[in-house]
Amino acid sequence: MLKKGSKLNSILTGTCPKCQEESMYEDKNPYHLSKLYDMHETCSHCGLQYQIEPSFFYGAMYVSYGLTVAIGVAAFIIAKVFLGLSLVEAFIAIIVTLILLTPITARLSRNIYINIFVHYDKNATKK
Repeated sequence: MLKKGSKLNSILTGTCPKCQEESMYEDKNPYHLSKLYDMHETCSHCGLQYQIEPSFFYGAMYVSYGLTVAIGVAAFIIAKVFLGLSLVEAFIAIIVTLILLTPITARLSRNIYINIFVHYDKNATKK
């Protein structure tokens, strides 16, 4: 499932989508908030430029919106159906969940967005 070469591997690990050899981010921990969006310019293994065009990752906002809605719905279902919380408590659970998962959602949305446009190449090497 998470074998090298799969999109899911690159998305969940934050590695270069082309060679999947190194992390795209300078700091792998998304909870270091001051470095949340700090990315390497290029991959040191295959030379892929991560910022494909100016303002490339603005498109990741749409992916982030979808992820946030999915997480919010899941949090509501868990809180309301499985835990039996009241409606107000369920909405509080949604807010807390979304706040806690914001750094992960931000990174995942960037990872998903770049993986839409860049595909794995097992022969990718730096020229």
